[in-house]
Amino acid sequence: MTPAIRAVDLSKRYRLGVREPYGAMRDLVSRSLRAPVRALRRVWAGETDAAVESVWALDRVSFEVGEGSVVGIIGRNGSGKSTLLKILSRITEPTSGLAEVRGRVGSLLEVGTGFHPELSGRENVFVNGAILGMKRREIARKFDEIVAFADVARFIDTPVKHYSSGMQMRLAFAVAAHLEPSILLVDEVLAVGDAEFQRRCLGKMQDVSREGRTVLLVSHQMGQIRRLCDTVMWLDKGRVRHLGEAATTIKEYETATMRRDESLGFGQCFNGWELERGGHTITDGNRAFTLRIDATLAHPVANGHFGVSVLDSDDAVVVGWAFEPVALGAGRHALDVTVPQLPIRPGTYRLSFALFNQGNNLTGGRLVEKWTAVPALLVDTPPVAHPQDEWAGILNVPATLSSPGEAPKARRDVSRGHHVADKVGAGR
Repeated sequence: MTPAIRAVDLSKRYRLGVREPYGAMRDLVSRSLRAPVRALRRVWAGETDAAVESVWALDRVSFEVGEGSVVGIIGRNGSGKSTLLKILSRITEPTSGLAEVRGRVGSLLEVGTGFHPELSGRENVFVNGAILGMKRREIARKFDEIVAFADVARFIDTPVKHYSSGMQMRLAFAVAAHLEPSILLVDEVLAVGDAEFQRRCLGKMQDVSREGRTVLLVSHQMGQIRRLCDTVMWLDKGRVRHLGEAATTIKEYETATMRRDESLGFGQCFNGWELERGGHTITDGNRAFTLRIDATLAHPVANGHFGVSVLDSDDAVVVGWAFEPVALGAGRHALDVTVPQLPIRPGTYRLSFALFNQGNNLTGGRLVEKWTAVPALLVDTPPVAHPQDEWAGILNVPATLSSPGEAPKARRDVSRGHHVADKVGAGR
């Protein structure tokens, strides 16, 4: 099958302190006429390309994305994620290499991208649709749906320069997602919106993927990536560090980049964790298991608090435990937390450990360390709840259905003052 997106040795270099020229025809002619003079001046001054400091935002990136795939792109700030989407959107040209994109592209890279501030929201919808190659009739057919999704009907005839950043972002996403592009490129801008709008955006991207269109999503929110993406690309310093299954790539990324934070006391005490029998995978949620945490204390803990939480893909707490008072001497310790059962749905979860000295967070205790543990906890159990995610909840508890065919039960008909029989069974 021909891939929807293909990149071969894609590279982009930026020269620090040098502004990239615009591409207007008059500027191109002017630069061409001045080029020989500039070159001579640089030679006389002893300047060379090597003397100009540069950075490679992308360095020989190669990958393929199949049609209908939902691919997440993760990495630290400055790793080249946004540059990659700009090249795929034809906003920026690569320094070298090849990028092939097959199909109509809708992109949402920055708040207000592609909007003319002096035009109204209505006019910008039609302009953006025309840029995507759509006919006016097609845009008009989708117009009401776009406005309703963006929730800007009251201001649709107001120039977008008067819109808040949230309103611009809502309208931009609605246009990009509803005008039926073959490929949808979405950058981190969803983080700007409120929780309700993020939920609608995620739902819309799920709908887009079910329709067989291709989605590339850049996000620092691993919950979004886990929920939407089957494949994840990890960019690191402009190069592809890992490309593969979402759970595996995210686990490697978090293991490599997670830093123990919020340590206000004696230093970083948590060294790692594993299950008592070894590994980090639960295969039976109805059996007891023990988390073994390796910790080293520089100073003793007295009247302390030890908290353990299990977090889902949205970093919401699934279940948590608190142990106090805790007394530990200085030195290395193995802390065992035994759980009789954990009947939660299969998936990847994160563990959070927190240790306080002389109380807890509500009683003036001093935080020794809070650590979001790596690697993640994998729950690899057969799913027994509802097969559709939106109805399954977070528990993985089996249930049975039966129709016992009980005998008719007498009940009091209050309105008539006498007894009647309920009919039960398959015939009702």
